[in-house]
Amino acid sequence: MYSEKFQKFIDMWRNDFAIERTIDEKVCVDKDGNPIPWYTYPAIEYLAQFDYSDKSVFEYGCGNSSLFWAKRAQKVISIEDNPKWFDKWCGLFHEPNLDVRWRDEGEIYEKAIFEDNKKYDVIVVDGKRRAECAQCAVQALAKGGVIILDDSDRINTSLEYKNAVAALREANLLQVDFYGFCPMNNYTKTTSLFFSRDFDFKSKYEVQPINGWGNLWSLSRRARKERYKES
Repeated sequence: MYSEKFQKFIDMWRNDFAIERTIDEKVCVDKDGNPIPWYTYPAIEYLAQFDYSDKSVFEYGCGNSSLFWAKRAQKVISIEDNPKWFDKWCGLFHEPNLDVRWRDEGEIYEKAIFEDNKKYDVIVVDGKRRAECAQCAVQALAKGGVIILDDSDRINTSLEYKNAVAALREANLLQVDFYGFCPMNNYTKTTSLFFSRDFDFKSKYEVQPINGWGNLWSLSRRARKERYKES
């Protein structure tokens, strides 16, 4: 039913992005089964380039993103407000640098970021009360850091998201929006990164950007030629 070229496009999404598996199994993983966040793929690929070995991460909202960050960062604190999910994550996650905390919804939830009296290099706003969490995040952001607001396209229909984005913009952060598909969904959304004006994270690689998933230039010269012939 499909042209050969379009079939290769489908195969790329199935094999390089593992999107079929994420939808069918309802799990956020890459093609090798490694945990990834429920952000857009462009945002995931961009964020995965950096060296977080000396960075601290604070997450509003726990899940496979917590494991993604724990495998990269020095320290990760993830806040969960649902007791059942909290019990699940505590039973599944055993990384020594990952601290999953249950905090009830309300002021206790968003103000949990102040409990350790420290600043964080990466702050993820991807749980409850995003406007209030965004307001607290700007106060707890370390010099040169970044705040991630997932599902930011909901600004078009939600006052909560309008207020969240407004709080981040008023903090003089630089907004960059990553549109696209994401794990587990068959539609697009947006993940927005709000950078400090002195953002200074170093890449893990000699060049930036590196070749992304399914990128033609990640292939050898011979493989590229074969690909052109087939197309």
